[in-house]
Amino acid sequence: MKHLSLLLSFIFLTSACSEKPHKEKYEANWESLKQYTVPEWWKDMKFGIYFHWGPYSVPAYKEWYSHWMYEDGNKIREYHEKTYGNLKDFGYKDFIPMFTAEKFNADEWAKLFKDAGAQFAGPVAEHSDGFAMWDSELTEWNSAKMGPKKDIVKLMADAVRKQGMKYIITYHRHWLYAWYPTWDKSTDAGDPKYAGLYGPYVPKGSFKMGEKVPTAYPDDKFNQEWLDRLNELMDKYEPDIIWFDNKMNIIGEKYRMLFLANFYNNAEKWGKEVVCTYKAKDMAEGSAVLDLERSRMSEMKPFPWLTDDSIDWDSWCYIDAARYKTTNRLIDFLVDVVSKNGAVLLNINPKANGEIPSETKERLLQMGQWLKLNGEAIYGTRTWNVYGEGPQKIVEGHLSEFKNSEAVAQDIRFTQKNGQLYAIALDWPEDGKLTIKTLKKGNPYINNFESVSMLGCNDNLEFNQSDEGLVVTFPTEKPCDYAFVLKIN
Repeated sequence: MKHLSLLLSFIFLTSACSEKPHKEKYEANWESLKQYTVPEWWKDMKFGIYFHWGPYSVPAYKEWYSHWMYEDGNKIREYHEKTYGNLKDFGYKDFIPMFTAEKFNADEWAKLFKDAGAQFAGPVAEHSDGFAMWDSELTEWNSAKMGPKKDIVKLMADAVRKQGMKYIITYHRHWLYAWYPTWDKSTDAGDPKYAGLYGPYVPKGSFKMGEKVPTAYPDDKFNQEWLDRLNELMDKYEPDIIWFDNKMNIIGEKYRMLFLANFYNNAEKWGKEVVCTYKAKDMAEGSAVLDLERSRMSEMKPFPWLTDDSIDWDSWCYIDAARYKTTNRLIDFLVDVVSKNGAVLLNINPKANGEIPSETKERLLQMGQWLKLNGEAIYGTRTWNVYGEGPQKIVEGHLSEFKNSEAVAQDIRFTQKNGQLYAIALDWPEDGKLTIKTLKKGNPYINNFESVSMLGCNDNLEFNQSDEGLVVTFPTEKPCDYAFVLKIN
């Protein structure tokens, strides 16, 4: 028996040693990463919410305050020095203790997002200011050790998942490179003891806002720190979606590929499918989901895409002089994007103390009411043969949304699901009748109409198909205040 036991042990050890190590599915090269397939659950996702919130919310004055406060001659610098003092004595770091978040409640926020109709939600994990919003072991400059003394990323992860939504984190750290004038010894940003927040020393003029190609690129140390924080976020919180701001192309290509391979391989270990987004040229086409910023497509696309937009026309973070978009504009934007195979990630603007402005809450809840009534024409839908019709012309391009006019009743968008066609009129026709030109007699798409109804109304509607189009008589009363959904059998 002793010899048999030794023999079996030898066989077991030999077998174990001969086993090949587990080969990960994705390698850190674009060819391998293009094997990625967008999950079906993502194709069902149409609306998400995130929020810019951090020490930069404290001054509540202008967007990008943390950058412009250090620029000579800038009005924001003039305001800062008049309000808080010179930059040697009161720099950006001194806003951190003022970022108290005493009214922050992750569960209340997540419930609001759910009530707004969101399917995915989450925080900006780190903005261009270099302050981490999680309990990081890689930097002391984080929300668990300073400011609120809370792990915001974890609290939101737990609350969002409790509401049954997918969890997204957004990451902007690449913007930190030369965000602050670390070359300027007359400010606190030039003091090496604050390099953990303000970033490494860079020569004056290394990177300017708006330039397409920087005059200098981050070194391997900065690149590795960029990657290490992402890996820590993955290990700690297992996000379903990781979203990136633009200008990620300043990060070494090797590090971008290492991140993406690690994220996708981690997802395999977690036993779930994940989504990563990128701006044009920051990752290889087909390796992740394309994201636009304050803009949309003018035509339907064969691939799923995302656009991020803010509830405030002028700012991503809270400012006292906020200029809020109307609920009508927000819903029309969502409908148009969905009809073209896209999804919307809407940014909101909490105050530094953790309050969500009443104007923001009002709009979110109005969107939620509309989606509760009309969501079947949005959630889980797919594009139809054409995205729509009407006079509205969409201007494409980065930050182009302000160039697009308001929609009218004749602007109609189509979606489909489970054999149903939805025609969504973006306003109410003055005479109570809508002509859908796409569905005129002899059209190549559909000619057999059994019934036409409006979501939120009990009765079928009168309709007539002519050479001009499918003419639908609207009900006498509106079922809601915004876009109106016709369900066509």
